[in-house]
Amino acid sequence: MGAAATANTITNMTKTIQKENKELYQCEECGFQYAEKEWAEKCEAWCKEHQSCNIEITAHAIPQGEESQKDELKPEDIKFLTKLFYGLIGIASSLAFFLVLYWVLRLDSAITNIITNTYSTPLYFWPYAIFTLGAIVLFGVNISLLIYRWRKFGPPKFKTEAGGGSGTLIGIAASACPVCGSTILSAIGIAGGLAAFPLQGLELKALSFGLMVLPIWLTRRDLKKLECGDGTCPMPRDHRFKESDRPWLLGLLAAVIVLTLVSWNMLKIEPIIAKALAQNRILNPNDNTLYNSNISGTGNKLIDEVTAKVLPEKGFQSKIALGDSVLKLTQNGVIEHDKFLAIYQDRGGLPTELKNVLDKQSSKPILLTRQNANYYVNLLWPLGLANYMSSNKESPINGKSLFNFASTGGWDLGKEENGGAYFNKFKIVELMPEQEALVTKIAQNAYRPCCNNSTFYQDCNHGSALLGLLQLGAAQGLSEDELYREALAFNSFWFPHNYIQTALYFKAVKNTDWDKVNPRVVVGKDFSSASGWYANVDSEIKKLGLVPQDRSDSNCGV
Repeated sequence: MGAAATANTITNMTKTIQKENKELYQCEECGFQYAEKEWAEKCEAWCKEHQSCNIEITAHAIPQGEESQKDELKPEDIKFLTKLFYGLIGIASSLAFFLVLYWVLRLDSAITNIITNTYSTPLYFWPYAIFTLGAIVLFGVNISLLIYRWRKFGPPKFKTEAGGGSGTLIGIAASACPVCGSTILSAIGIAGGLAAFPLQGLELKALSFGLMVLPIWLTRRDLKKLECGDGTCPMPRDHRFKESDRPWLLGLLAAVIVLTLVSWNMLKIEPIIAKALAQNRILNPNDNTLYNSNISGTGNKLIDEVTAKVLPEKGFQSKIALGDSVLKLTQNGVIEHDKFLAIYQDRGGLPTELKNVLDKQSSKPILLTRQNANYYVNLLWPLGLANYMSSNKESPINGKSLFNFASTGGWDLGKEENGGAYFNKFKIVELMPEQEALVTKIAQNAYRPCCNNSTFYQDCNHGSALLGLLQLGAAQGLSEDELYREALAFNSFWFPHNYIQTALYFKAVKNTDWDKVNPRVVVGKDFSSASGWYANVDSEIKKLGLVPQDRSDSNCGV
């Protein structure tokens, strides 16, 4: 039979039908209906010759068993909405996975801690960040690809997506701070969490990333196999956007918006992010307060009044004396005499009242001033680090990551290269059981604005210094209320920027003077942790236009 005759035969076998005022073309070999006659003819020819369907051809068929769309969309609209539909699935999935990872991370750490503790090690920090972000993105791609495959060819075999599930679980387990110890891994019996791994969790991050890539490859291979025309022919399903998908599209849009807002509300209270936002705020040009040792009048009566109460010109008269604590620290090598003095050579040496602090005991209670506050950080820091308390065995820093914290690895003014060697080692200040219990109780409920952890979690120098102060005060007979008052006063001189604004908050919002504020409330999580302070104090003070200009910065270095 000639080519022309064959063509005529094929054309005659294509049936024309009317459906909802539309003319459709049906392949009588397999029964599929097409809007274009050309595809119906191709279907007839292929089925007649191969005795099977071609998926590339049948993909153009009108889905069977579905009513045609009442409001027909233009082809270009369908193409755009299809991309948007699958894109939103991926974005919503990635955001949801991020929230799960972040929630697990917050069980024992924070993004700020990861950056602070690992940024100085770029060969660790950048792979960790890239693997984490990559796994989040790939998770969304996996879910989007899975839905696409499901809508087009039905549910996949389990093995195709098994890698994604494994990658998710490993990603969750590896999300914890690499220098803290994962709660999840510890819970399943891996002592030390991520610290138990030679690369402190990078192995799991890399494995999680790889297991997110695996199902993408498997699914694409599966799709290619289904579309290769090897004799199998699933019932064609229209995977493109349809009118019936509109509620799903709107739901996905709402989900992405909600997940984005939730993610942002969680992230913006991270100390490192909140601090960056605060530095970019619009300041009152009439305010020129310097939060440092030379604070002067601003011309703003309220701010000057509050500053004078938070940081009295004559200083804060503490009830706590150093006693022989610094002398014992020096004798035990926790403070190395020459190293300690060397850091102050360019600053004119130690102030008069501290000239002999390394060599003699001091029974005179501390007079804390704007000028000497930073000296006391470095004198009390090694005390909180090295002084023995039985409760320190439960300290969050007591583990395989002990030497990696700012409070331990950052202390290099002793004979040992790393201050972690001194943790909880010497009975510098002897505490009775009830005194130790009091110190532990207060330390677990007292925070400082440079970090997001309690004083008992002494992961920075200010945490160790405040713990050392509480130990001295308890040993010298101070009551719980007195210790909270001391903690607030020392925190105020160490973080004047934060506590002047906190005092402004209580005065302007709560109509409470600084000397009437309950110290245990102020040093608690709501007002003295980094996240609590930015959420409860900084935001309110900005609304009132009472934010003084800050030209100094508190950090965790010597």
